[in-house]
Amino acid sequence: MADLKKLRVGIVGCGKIADGHAEVVKYLDGAELVAVCDREPLLAEQLAVRFGVPGWYGDLGEMLERERLDVVHITTPPAVHLPLTRQCVAAGAHVFLEKPLAMTAPEARDLIDVVLAGGRQMTINYWPNFDPPAMQFKQMMARGDVGDPVHVEAFIGYDLSGNYGQVLMSDPNYWVHKLPGKLFHNMIDHVFNRIVPFFPDAEPEIHAFAFKRREGVRNNATDAMLDELRVYLRGGNVSAFGSLCSHARPVANTLKVYGTKATVEVDFNNRTVVSTASQRYPSALGRLAPPLQMTGRYLAESRKNIGQFWRHEFHFFAGMSKLLELFYEAIRNNGAPPIPYTEILRVSEVMDQVIHQVYPVTVGGGAR
Repeated sequence: MADLKKLRVGIVGCGKIADGHAEVVKYLDGAELVAVCDREPLLAEQLAVRFGVPGWYGDLGEMLERERLDVVHITTPPAVHLPLTRQCVAAGAHVFLEKPLAMTAPEARDLIDVVLAGGRQMTINYWPNFDPPAMQFKQMMARGDVGDPVHVEAFIGYDLSGNYGQVLMSDPNYWVHKLPGKLFHNMIDHVFNRIVPFFPDAEPEIHAFAFKRREGVRNNATDAMLDELRVYLRGGNVSAFGSLCSHARPVANTLKVYGTKATVEVDFNNRTVVSTASQRYPSALGRLAPPLQMTGRYLAESRKNIGQFWRHEFHFFAGMSKLLELFYEAIRNNGAPPIPYTEILRVSEVMDQVIHQVYPVTVGGGAR
C-alpha cells in the first residue's frame, strides 16, 4: 500500500453522521482526512479535535481554496446537497454524499449532471449494501445459487425512542420534518436501494400507503409525521414489498429474496445470510430435517462472524469502509463508480413516487 496515491479528504457538515465518516477515513489506506467544515465553526473544531484533523473551517469556499481537496464528504441535510456539490466540483473535488441524495428525483439528476459535466465522480453512502453479509449475498446471486428472483422483501425498522429518534421527536423544526417525505424521505433509500437492482429497466408499478400508529400529543410537526410505510412494487416478472416500521420490536433490518432455486434472507443487524432450499426427503424426514439444517446454517454464520471479529472486520461501518475503498479506487483509476448512476436515479424516482402517494400535495401546495 506504500505506493497508493494518498487522497486529501474533507468533510462538510459536522453533525452526528460525520463522526462515522471521520472514523472510517482515519483508518483507510491511501486517504487522509485533512479538513472539516461546518457553518457552526465550533462543531467543526470539536470534530477536528476528536479525530486529530489538522484543519477546521466555518466556510466551505475557504476550505476548498486552502486545502486543495481530492474528495469532499457532504454530510449535510439534502436541501443543500446540490449547491454544495456544485461548489466542490468547481474546485476540482469528487463528492461522497450522505443519503438522501436530494429533495426530488429531478434535483438528483441535476446533481449527477453537475458531477459529470465537471469530469468528477460521485457516489452515495448506501453503506449497508457493502457490509460483509451484503457482499456475501451478492456473490451468491452472481454464482446463480438463488436462481432468478421472483419476489423481494426489504424491511427496515426505526426506533423513535433511540438517539436519532429522540432528536426527531423532540424538535418540530428538525430538518427531517421539512423533507417532502419527512421520516420516510430520510430512511427509505435503505429499502429501495436493495429492491431496485432486482427490477428490469422499465419503471415498476408502485402502490404505497402509510399511517401514523402512535398517538398525537404535541400538536406540532412531530404529530403530523407518519411512522409506518408499506409499498408494493412490480416490474416484469418480479414483485417486491418494502416496509419501514417504527413500532415492531426488535428493530429489524432485513432483505429476503425468493428465487427459483432458493430463498435467502440477509439480516443486516445480526450479520447473517441464510438460505432455504427445496426439501428432497420423504415426508416424515422432510419435517425433521429443516430445523436441523437451519441450525447448522446459523452455526456456520456464527463461526464466520467470530472470524471477522477476530480479524477486526466486525466494526459497525464495515460497509462504509468497503464502499469508500471502491470509490477511492475508481477515482484513482478513473474507473466505474461502485454504484451506477442509473441505479441511484432509479432509487430517487421510486422514492418520489412513494412520497407523492403517501404525502399528496394539494392544489394550494400543502400536504392533503
